Amino acid sequence: MCMAASFKSNNHFFGRNLDLEISFGEEVVVTPRRFPFRYRNGDVDEEHHAMIGMALVSDGYPLYFDATNEKGLSMAGLNFPDQTRYEEYSENKVNITPFEFIPWILGKCETTVQARELIKTMNLWNESFSKELQLSPLHWMISDRDSSIVVESTESGINIYDNPVGILTNCPPFPYHLQNLSNYMNLSAGLPENRFSKELDLKAYSRGMGAIGLPGDLSSSSRFVKASFTKMNCLKGDTVEEDITQFFHIMDSVQQQKGCCDLGNGKYEYTIYTSCCDTDEGIYYYRTYDNSQINGVDMKHTDLDGEGLYKFPIVKGQHINMIDRYQMSIP
Repeated sequence: MCMAASFKSNNHFFGRNLDLEISFGEEVVVTPRRFPFRYRNGDVDEEHHAMIGMALVSDGYPLYFDATNEKGLSMAGLNFPDQTRYEEYSENKVNITPFEFIPWILGKCETTVQARELIKTMNLWNESFSKELQLSPLHWMISDRDSSIVVESTESGINIYDNPVGILTNCPPFPYHLQNLSNYMNLSAGLPENRFSKELDLKAYSRGMGAIGLPGDLSSSSRFVKASFTKMNCLKGDTVEEDITQFFHIMDSVQQQKGCCDLGNGKYEYTIYTSCCDTDEGIYYYRTYDNSQINGVDMKHTDLDGEGLYKFPIVKGQHINMIDRYQMSIP
């Protein structure tokens, strides 16, 4: 299970939780403009927009979980089992495999409007990266600072949905998640009003009672509601640092802890990493399950006109700031 979010304040931020039972050896990867993207259909992009994100690099190819390009367009792929359908090769459309979808869109597009038009020319081709790395059933969220869309490839074809919430989780299909929000339209960040009965003098006995009924379980539908409520009601900061902090708190609202989602056979799904990209500055921030410190990589500190990938291994291990006696305040 996973969650992606788009958050606009003074800057625009995009990120995701990657929730799985295993890590794939992912790392932060900058793909410069002249890295040759060789597609399985035979096309080659010798020059394209530069991008940064979290990826598994296999045979020199960046398999992105999520990424943002230098123009501020972002994209993430999330698990979508039992719903996804990829197609056989088509002679009438541009055949793009699911593992090529993120670099294909981010390499060519600057906005969700452009992405929507490009997707209309595409056939999501049922072609795996390798025997060892088979295709995952995915759907995708694509965002710029003004809008978000969701792309789902099902039996009915490729569906593109406007996403006014700027949140995506997993199954069921996206239209269900939007409709399901209507079940929670009475929730509020403020104190509730007594609508139970005019004959009873009911009063709130605690802060936060306006949100009674807000889901807290780990199912994808509940996490969609919880993340949407949190994002739509949280305050925006006056500085970039405040907004980055707030973004991570939004993601924390649906984070998964080891042991709480038992998959059997000693396997547990948990939040492997959380990302937050400042799409205006091209800085990719992340935290991992074992390291709560926010780490950042600035794509502008690499040669964006280069031809080779820039890889930044994940900072592992908890970093604890111990306060010693020399920092003690003496009255």
